[in-house]
Amino acid sequence: MAPIRRLVLDVLKPHSPSTVEFARQVSSASGVVGVNASLLETDREVQNIRLVVEGEAIDDEEVERRIESLGGTVHSIDEVVAGEEMVEPRDQPQDWLPP
Repeated sequence: MAPIRRLVLDVLKPHSPSTVEFARQVSSASGVVGVNASLLETDREVQNIRLVVEGEAIDDEEVERRIESLGGTVHSIDEVVAGEEMVEPRDQPQDWLPP
């Protein structure tokens, strides 16, 4: 099976643990070499963060288990990169807007 190299997740999490601790815990999942956590929105009870998880062979199920064990919920999976190489997104002609 092709290895997962990047996951971009929209996550709802409680205020505690902090975003820093949340990212640290997710980064210890098998196959993960780095996590970028960005705060998208906050309210009284929860925060909405975007997690960009990168690695050589990410265990996506372990990542989700860690998120849930910290009180978070994966709201959506916004990007997955799988295979032997990282493929970066590129603009396509149909994405261009006329002037």
